[in-house]
Amino acid sequence: MPLDLLPTRSDSAAANMATDFLMLQHYPDPSHARWRHYGWHRPAVTFGYAQRLAEVSTQLGPAAADLEWCRRPTGGGLVDHRDDWTYALVLPPGHELGAAPAPVSYAAVHDVIARTLTAWGCPAVLQPPGDSSPPTTGAAVCFNRAEPADVIHVDTREKLAGAAQKRGKRGLLFQGSLARTAVGPIDWAAFEMSLVEGLGHLLHETPQPQPWPEAWDDAVDALAENYTSEAWLARR
Repeated sequence: MPLDLLPTRSDSAAANMATDFLMLQHYPDPSHARWRHYGWHRPAVTFGYAQRLAEVSTQLGPAAADLEWCRRPTGGGLVDHRDDWTYALVLPPGHELGAAPAPVSYAAVHDVIARTLTAWGCPAVLQPPGDSSPPTTGAAVCFNRAEPADVIHVDTREKLAGAAQKRGKRGLLFQGSLARTAVGPIDWAAFEMSLVEGLGHLLHETPQPQPWPEAWDDAVDALAENYTSEAWLARR
């Protein structure tokens, strides 16, 4: 089975979340694993599906007024996307890794990220089981505290990468983020090529570029409207 590589795009926070959801629920070939790296039209944060809006507002503080924000379809905490490298990965139903327990799939994907970062000069490992780094200050809660199997810097122990997952009948969705500043200066385009090659080995699938699904254009716009609604933002 191939690992489909979708083109890199930048969009609003709501449209990015809508596209990731479509990757999981309405991909043209649901038997394929699929990957995309994407950017943001303006400074943005996303927060987990189960988080309360009031809690998120408190975490953001005065910065909230200057940011675009959206609830993710996955879990996890608040993620600051102003200086991150963001990706989504979907494993189809029935895939061995996709059917594994959440901690196993989480660690497996992050192990590939850690190995790729190390190969590019940023020594990285996974946060050990049963261990968490002390929290720091600031709004980017995801990168303030490394949980087990997050990617951390070998020397500084700073968190480099985290992710959230959503599992359903149509597969497993990863929404992940790397902290550019913590990683340091690397060739991110070349890093992505190395990373998807490593993911191909992990998944036993061959990476192959694919065009953007034409049917998604209208679907993304429609779903993004829902993701900007008060009902979606305040559903918890």
